[in-house]
Amino acid sequence: MLALRLGRGARPAVHLRRLLVFAAAAGTAFLLLATLGHAVDTPGDSLGSALRLAWCLVPLAATAQLAVAVARTDPAARLHDGMTAAGLGPVRLTLIAAATTVLGCVLGSLLGLLAFLRLRGALGGAPVGPEALLGRDPLPYAAVGVLLAAVPVVAGVATAVVLRPGRNEPSAPCADDPPRTAGATPAGLPWGIALTAAGLALEVYAAGHTGPGARLLRLPGGLVTGEAGVVTGWLLSAAGLVLAAPGLVHLIGRVLGMGRSGAVRLLAGRVLQEESRRVGRPLGVLMAAVSGGYAGYVVYGPGAFALHGHDGRASFGPLTALGTGLVLVCTALCVLITVAESRTARSATTEALRRIGTPAGLLRRAAALRASVLVVVLAAVTGGVAHLAAGPLGG
Repeated sequence: MLALRLGRGARPAVHLRRLLVFAAAAGTAFLLLATLGHAVDTPGDSLGSALRLAWCLVPLAATAQLAVAVARTDPAARLHDGMTAAGLGPVRLTLIAAATTVLGCVLGSLLGLLAFLRLRGALGGAPVGPEALLGRDPLPYAAVGVLLAAVPVVAGVATAVVLRPGRNEPSAPCADDPPRTAGATPAGLPWGIALTAAGLALEVYAAGHTGPGARLLRLPGGLVTGEAGVVTGWLLSAAGLVLAAPGLVHLIGRVLGMGRSGAVRLLAGRVLQEESRRVGRPLGVLMAAVSGGYAGYVVYGPGAFALHGHDGRASFGPLTALGTGLVLVCTALCVLITVAESRTARSATTEALRRIGTPAGLLRRAAALRASVLVVVLAAVTGGVAHLAAGPLGG
């Protein structure tokens, strides 16, 4: 009840972000229920159902990431004057943020259930959609309840863990910060590069063992080969991108500030270095998601995202399009929300620069410079890794 009262008076932008979580939860719940419908309708295809359920874990993780990003920027989860005196300390505010996230995800899951039942024809009217997509047999109520609870539980726990007291993000850049704060590169860059290289090497090795007779979970000779090895190599490459992204953003900031840099380059590089951990993590996830989408396109072609099969190669049809869209949209929204959060955290520093006479045009040019450089460099890195990772899959 307290979470509802605190959230009722929020600004429209806050409600819009909560609505995005609501929509993402609805889409993920629909995917989970569609997987259950396939399992019930085709009991002999246990491996296919297990693979569909494993694929649903990716949209589930993307939805949880979006829910955490929205909860971090929710004004109801921040300490304000008088809250401690009223008994609202950091622990209770964390619980309120988690409860708000759970409530939004529960409502979204219920919407996904209604859409799923309507397409199956369980709410009256003719069924909509192919039978192979949603199935027609009755669903076990216990399984439906477990799958509907998956999104609220995962998102709520992730929100509580990330926002728990004592786990704070790096502070906004200040004029009196010691130089070593801006020069300390995140430790994940070399490890991320090594993990990405190992994943690409494993893909190249495993690609030689793929073919018509290869089995998905075959692990001969103590090494992961075949399709499983290719997929494992791509997962390692994606994890390497996520791990290396903060360090890469920090390195871009250092390069911008090198040499006889002017005020625009110096300010843009300083901000990138200070915000590398905060902005780099969601950027790394977005890079991995784009790399995975490109790999799927290489393997299945345009039919991978079509509403119907394409030369017998499409894996899920409309569910592929829904799941891929959920992952890409959620990760992109996380980046935008994190950028807005970073801008809010720098508001005091920006106001101080304006008070000492810094032109507004200089601040805009610095923002445009760091955004353009980030887009160009990270797009090039993502495209190169995605092309190398998708090569063995296409072969």
